[in-house]
Amino acid sequence: MKKFELTSEFITNIFGTKLFRIKALIEFGNVKAGELGGFVEKEENLNHEGNAWVYGNAEVYGNARVYGNASVYGDARVYGNAWVYGNARVCDDARVCDDARVYGNASVYGNARVCGNARVCDDARVCDDARVY
Repeated sequence: MKKFELTSEFITNIFGTKLFRIKALIEFGNVKAGELGGFVEKEENLNHEGNAWVYGNAEVYGNARVYGNASVYGDARVYGNAWVYGNARVCDDARVCDDARVYGNASVYGNARVCGNARVCDDARVCDDARVY
């Protein structure tokens, strides 16, 4: 069963990629049916299982995936081949990119960057202007 759909509302990011706002089709986690979410390039960016969600103006694109109970919100960006999963959170102006993985109960926030082949997991916090590559 699908938990969200792509709406006709879209933006074009700085790389020229068209991203579509998502809309919840059912209630799950703390998301209500009909609630608008953030922006994804394609359905494969956000898993239909679990409580994972992209909120606000956050963007997920490329081959990036958000799944499990993960949350991406604020003005955060997840892209490239990055994965955010488990109970992980990416928020504020944070970026997770390339082949990076953020999972477990980890959080990436502020202006932090997690890129390359980096792994942030368990209860780790990457914040402010930190860079993990």
